[in-house]
Amino acid sequence: MNTVLIVGGGAAGMLSGMAAAKKGSTVHIFEKNEKLGKKVYITGKGRCNVTNACDTEELFGNVVTNAKFLYSSFYGFTNFNMMDLLEELGCPLKTERGNRVFPASDKSSDVIKALHQKLLELGVTIHYKKEVVDLLISDGKLTGLVIKEGEKKEHVMGDSVILASGGSSYPSTGSTGEGYKLAKTAGHTVTPLSPALVPFVVEEPVIRELQGLSLRNVSVTLGRGKKIIYEEFGEMLFTHYGVSGPVLLSASSYAAKELKKGPLSLTIDLKPALSEEQLDARILRDFEETMNKQFKNSINGLYPAKMVPVIIELSKISPEKKVNEITKEERHRIIDLTKRFPLTVTGLRGMNEAIITQGGVSVKEVNPSTMESKILSGLYFAGEILDLDAVTGGFNLQIAWSTGWAAGNAAGEEEHSKDEKGV
Repeated sequence: MNTVLIVGGGAAGMLSGMAAAKKGSTVHIFEKNEKLGKKVYITGKGRCNVTNACDTEELFGNVVTNAKFLYSSFYGFTNFNMMDLLEELGCPLKTERGNRVFPASDKSSDVIKALHQKLLELGVTIHYKKEVVDLLISDGKLTGLVIKEGEKKEHVMGDSVILASGGSSYPSTGSTGEGYKLAKTAGHTVTPLSPALVPFVVEEPVIRELQGLSLRNVSVTLGRGKKIIYEEFGEMLFTHYGVSGPVLLSASSYAAKELKKGPLSLTIDLKPALSEEQLDARILRDFEETMNKQFKNSINGLYPAKMVPVIIELSKISPEKKVNEITKEERHRIIDLTKRFPLTVTGLRGMNEAIITQGGVSVKEVNPSTMESKILSGLYFAGEILDLDAVTGGFNLQIAWSTGWAAGNAAGEEEHSKDEKGV
């Protein structure tokens, strides 16, 4: 019987195991943690943003790196296939704003339980606390793995190996980059790695005054000079070191390579629903109502409390100045700050805070239909180990589900292809 060995029991590993077992293969998953899906467990703040319910064609527009490579796998196992699978396994789902799909219970553990149970039903053997330290290669073909438990090493033989060991992000969940070393052992190229879906570090000291402030319905623009790298509308958060939140986590994936060349400008439109003329009219109305008050007491209705002293400081208008003495030029400075609140992004936070890794095994060396290595027969890849990444919203998990399914299907059929060749 065809034996498939899977390195890693995360999202991609679980789907690989399921697909290969459905083909009738003997499947072994080697997971170095004490349970499956440790990273899946913390996604979506513990709620697990399973996938996105957009049209399947729209998935590609949300992939940042190598979207074309995913054509076969996304259509081979779609976002709707994933949703149907979980529903069939007794994990009801719900769809929220932005087409984000979550388990109805809001518990990521329910997703993992459903997949785990199905793996057991299919006869998949799961080996916990087993670390894969090397590949066994003979005559240009992969023949198995070297497994380590404590100080003891053992050889495990198999017909194919699926590397689904994750990236380097959130190393506390077990994704510490060992898969990249194994890929290099097999002769694969690993593109430069950087944290992605990760908060930004900002230069301005004023950021500390805004720490903890969350803003909804703002528009952000990231760029250098006249070049715009990213524009989006959504929610953000100020931290003690910079900025975070959904709209900026997605921006980080587009900014990682650009930041290696130097700082980027980040401008925030605090009132994107208002044109400059409408904003001016709003400010004039507020000023009329507070005509005899000091400036510092006149803009509370326009900004969150934490932002008021910062706007005053950056506007260079005396906080004690009477509202009826504020000039047209000063008013326009307030408008400019509101529509283009300026920050300087100097870098990204580290892998410890990154949701995913940007970079990985070069997709030029992998068959996009089967996820099999073009370099070493019998070796397959799935999930975050590949040079694939997307914005927030369930798209990265869908990459893991789809590539995992493709790899498991192909590896599971390996015995059939041998029969056809008369091997």
